[in-house]
Amino acid sequence: MTVVIISSERDPAGTNIKQSLLEQSSWKEIGMFDNHPVYQHTTMDDVVMISINKQTIFHEHLDRDIKDELSITPSQLIFITRHRSKTGKPTLTTHPIGNYGDAQFGGNPHTLVPCAPRLMTHLLRLIKQYAVSVQTYHKVCFEVTHHGPSLNVPTLFAEVGSTEEEWQKKKPAALIASAVVDLLAQYHTEEDLPKDIPVLIGIGGGHYAPRFSDMVWQKKVAFGHMIPTYHIKEERIPEESFEHALAATPNVKGVYIHKKSLKKSQVTSFKAWFGEHDIAVVSSKDLEDL
Repeated sequence: MTVVIISSERDPAGTNIKQSLLEQSSWKEIGMFDNHPVYQHTTMDDVVMISINKQTIFHEHLDRDIKDELSITPSQLIFITRHRSKTGKPTLTTHPIGNYGDAQFGGNPHTLVPCAPRLMTHLLRLIKQYAVSVQTYHKVCFEVTHHGPSLNVPTLFAEVGSTEEEWQKKKPAALIASAVVDLLAQYHTEEDLPKDIPVLIGIGGGHYAPRFSDMVWQKKVAFGHMIPTYHIKEERIPEESFEHALAATPNVKGVYIHKKSLKKSQVTSFKAWFGEHDIAVVSSKDLEDL
């Protein structure tokens, strides 16, 4: 079982993060994948790094290809990539993947990929620590669940955003690389992290999950799949999205609803639905301070 870090040759931010990883710690070449060298960490032999030719979000079933071509069974995938947004705000983000609706950007429609909530949340906190220490201007936050590819292995994305200028810079890439190295020096899979960290799914809010991001700076909690307000239709409870988010979030203990981002009628109906399904609705008061 192996942790696989993936970058795309089409992605300048991912390429910069990969180069920083190679510079910050010791690796050796152990083969080729997609006509690019495969690197194995010299002190963590269950950590490898590959490059692919396609855009990361469109290389479907990469976990299967890695197993078939390298005889490596991935236990955790970490994509190091760029993030693009219309606002162009500089960001450093992590997020789970999948599609609540159509699959315009890879993956399958109405399908979520297994996430790694404790691992992803711990990585975000490490990114935040580095960002504060170097006083970077980047916003550090989650993004909600979105885009492909389609996979069957726990997956997270770590990204530098949000413009070509930011993708070309070495410093934000090095910051992400440092956080990834620190993460893997401690933990390789979900099961390596303390079991007393409550895992929640998040409901409501915008694309950058402001409430859920704020929560992990203050509370002992980890977030898995997150459903933003823009994916919730007012006329009905999004049962399919709730069910998929719960099923694809390992060790989930409950749900946090960002009430201010939703109508009171929605909050009431959502609480009732989760109650009927024996899923705890958690408030910040229910969580320990860090």
